[in-house]
Amino acid sequence: MMKATTICLAVAAVTLALASCDDTAKKPVQARVPAPVPVQQAAARPGPAAEMLPFPDNRASRFAQFRSLQPEPRPAIYVLIEGVQASFLAGQNEYQLGNFAKAHEDFQHAVSLILQSGFPIDSDPALADLFDHIGEATKAPELEALQASEEAEVPSTPAPIDELVDLNLPAGDPRLATKAERELMRVPHDLPLTVNDSVLQYLSYFTTARGRAIVEHGLGRAGRYNDMIRRVLKEEGVPQDLIYLAQAESAFLPQAVSRAGARGIWQFMPFRGEQYDLGRTYYIDERSDPEKATRAAARHMRDLYGMFGDWYLVMAAYNSGPGNVSKAVQRTGYADFWELQRRNALPKQTRNYVPIIIALALVGKDPAVYGVQVQSEKPPHVEMVRPGHAIDLRLVSDATGVDIDALHQLNPQLLRGVTPGDSRFELKLPAGTAEKFVEAVQHVPEEKWTSWRLHEVENGETLAEIAKHYRVTVPAIESANHMQGHAIVPAGFVLNIPTAPPAVRLVSYRVQRGDTLEGIAERFDVTIPELKRWNHINGPSVARGSRLRIYAGGPPAIAPRTKSKSAATGNPAVHNVSAVHAETAEPVKHRVKPGETLYQIARAYRTTVDALRQRNPFLAERALEAGDVLTIQR
Repeated sequence: MMKATTICLAVAAVTLALASCDDTAKKPVQARVPAPVPVQQAAARPGPAAEMLPFPDNRASRFAQFRSLQPEPRPAIYVLIEGVQASFLAGQNEYQLGNFAKAHEDFQHAVSLILQSGFPIDSDPALADLFDHIGEATKAPELEALQASEEAEVPSTPAPIDELVDLNLPAGDPRLATKAERELMRVPHDLPLTVNDSVLQYLSYFTTARGRAIVEHGLGRAGRYNDMIRRVLKEEGVPQDLIYLAQAESAFLPQAVSRAGARGIWQFMPFRGEQYDLGRTYYIDERSDPEKATRAAARHMRDLYGMFGDWYLVMAAYNSGPGNVSKAVQRTGYADFWELQRRNALPKQTRNYVPIIIALALVGKDPAVYGVQVQSEKPPHVEMVRPGHAIDLRLVSDATGVDIDALHQLNPQLLRGVTPGDSRFELKLPAGTAEKFVEAVQHVPEEKWTSWRLHEVENGETLAEIAKHYRVTVPAIESANHMQGHAIVPAGFVLNIPTAPPAVRLVSYRVQRGDTLEGIAERFDVTIPELKRWNHINGPSVARGSRLRIYAGGPPAIAPRTKSKSAATGNPAVHNVSAVHAETAEPVKHRVKPGETLYQIARAYRTTVDALRQRNPFLAERALEAGDVLTIQR
């Protein structure tokens, strides 16, 4: 449930350090560039031998200082190289002093300058050399430990379906058959339910201690999502009893992951999720978004019913894929699940899959008949905010007083402790906390939402104690709060605490079986050329087991110019931290580049694959090709 209040707060847009160079950066690089500051000392890894230069703490001031030393105009890439080198040398200095978190922040800032500049890394030898040196510097053990703690994914949970479909069960209790048949005559159902030997085996299993625990836990969690799932299934025109398919797949655990890599309540594989517009990036996986995944699952099952015209075959195809079911039907001549099961025409897991769902539906409709006791969870009361900018969940927790685990439970699609920078992303908060959040984050600069914390001073607490707790210095806290030295902070005062590095982060990724450059690029929200450039890849593929260096999040996409206005979205449940929204614009043209996919293009223009196909009818007749010109309505 969502509280119907609207809060609009205009937050000033942050000007990037290189904003004054934007127009220049988009022009072709001049053939001859004045020699940059020598980078030989930048080549050294952090250590005693590295030359250390003193720089002020404020990076923006530091950048402004060295820019002011040279007459303008100068080539933008010259300014860029100086800025990157300044941050890199500052990081070396901090590392030498033992300030590892600050060193990490400076190195990451140097990377951000490059990625946000618009210049390809290999556009200048000195820039490419600096980039490599930064990568080497971050391999220091202390910095790798920091990186690992920040990049860890939210833990996943094994999917229950893996256990259920592999069971070899004895014959079912025939006494349960009579109970089940009586139940069928008195409970409403909109799926064809039957009781046969296969169903009876699972009914009997669900009355054992282990089986009963699986059912009870799943039906208890179903209370959080029951109303939403039934509403969406009804809206999409599919049987509401298909909710028991989600019970079988995941026991309603949004972060459940199967051995095959399927994820979420509805256990979507990556390719199937992309087919139904479930986005997957370094920061989020919408297969774990309960409502979006439910919508996708309902549409997928509706499409499968259009193919097979039989709900049992739909469930079988949902499990093993429509191709396997179609081949089994063609091979045997029977479009009947039970006949395909009897002839072993389907994989073993699929032969068990449909009986599991039927048995769970029978138990779920009248648990007491089977000795199952359910303590149903309540759906959460939530409000939504659109931060409009990447924000660390620790800062959200500081601002709202809501526990980090509770935030993850409300937003299970988040893979990490930071939200994506997508202005459309909606963060769910417990009802009554949205206004508190909006008010608190006003006091933190937007560009610091991934690198600062908030701390309410307790009675008798000193700045030195606070600084030690967050592993920062007292001067850093004083600077972030515009305080004079040795100031006494009263209890209840809320301090800005500068702690962590910015959102663009260096990630080490080991290539798994089945990975492609395209898939890896999509997951980490970067481009294939960037992957190749960062890892010196020349061919169209990368070997399994290779370790890739990836700057996750990549450079921000440059969206077409649109008019803007300051207004609420019209959705009373959404609190807008940034109230600037794009108005409907004229269609734009996009020429497809080699290696681009419809999914990538749809994400770049904030539309859907279906919308692209509808706007460009030729896509219904053939695959997308490099050089195609797409019409895109934003």
